[in-house]
Amino acid sequence: MIGFIGIGIMGKPMVRNLMKKGHEVTVYDLNEEAVQQLVQEGAISSASPKEVAQKSNIIFTMLPNSEHVKSVILGENGIVEGASKGTIVVDMSSISPVVSKELAQILKEKEIDMLDAPVSGGEPKAIDGTLAIMVGGKEEVFKKVLDLFKCMGQYITLVGENGAGTTAKLANQIIVNVNIAAMSEALILAAKAGIDIEKMYRAIRGGLAGSAVLDAKVPLILERNFTPGGRIDINLKDLTNVVEAARSIGTPIPLTSQVLEMFHALKIDGKAGDDHAGLIQYYEKLANFEVKKSCGNMSR
Repeated sequence: MIGFIGIGIMGKPMVRNLMKKGHEVTVYDLNEEAVQQLVQEGAISSASPKEVAQKSNIIFTMLPNSEHVKSVILGENGIVEGASKGTIVVDMSSISPVVSKELAQILKEKEIDMLDAPVSGGEPKAIDGTLAIMVGGKEEVFKKVLDLFKCMGQYITLVGENGAGTTAKLANQIIVNVNIAAMSEALILAAKAGIDIEKMYRAIRGGLAGSAVLDAKVPLILERNFTPGGRIDINLKDLTNVVEAARSIGTPIPLTSQVLEMFHALKIDGKAGDDHAGLIQYYEKLANFEVKKSCGNMSR
């Protein structure tokens, strides 16, 4: 039996993909409505992380932050209270590498193996099962979980020991979010200059400026569709982890620090639940101008 704890925007489609491949999955989340939705599709509900652990030999967690992961694994009625020796805990959340290493060591002392395996690709790739999964942990443990990873992802890489997966995810988040900021800066410049943004997008996407971020986010911005695939507040949390990790090892991150401040400003403006493509709104507020489709580029 597989266990899965945390069935939000990302976790729910990941559970569905496991079930599509014929796996029996027991689930837990504080959101009972989300649990019942998956139960109707064939999942088995559990009353606590402890109960999930009692029913499962491999347990996935997909949670908002480090504190949630620590609570689910080590807290009252947590995984450690129900897991037997040899259980594998796979944390797919985006958390601090320091916390990942601490948890792996605590679980090791209880003869429970752990992998940190954060993902990239957002909700669309969680739905179609093509996530990039970056993994930290022992190779022999990774091999035991690989077939399950393949149910949820397309690009699966064992990066190194415990903590390596979460560190790789921090690097990923720097590239993605700084890229979105640079793209937003370019779009507001071009739009306010009177260029048709759709045509500009088609012109540059095949050159060096082309990227997965450009292809994923420009259409959303032009449609003013900020329904979250990757929420601003979650990415704010990730970049906060980046800053903390960078300071601990003496690494300069001026661009990331600036984007983090932009996210804080957007949160204050009530945009925390928007997709991180909504970063364009930071620039729009400063420029008093809104990026829209073709003839819709108008001053506010």
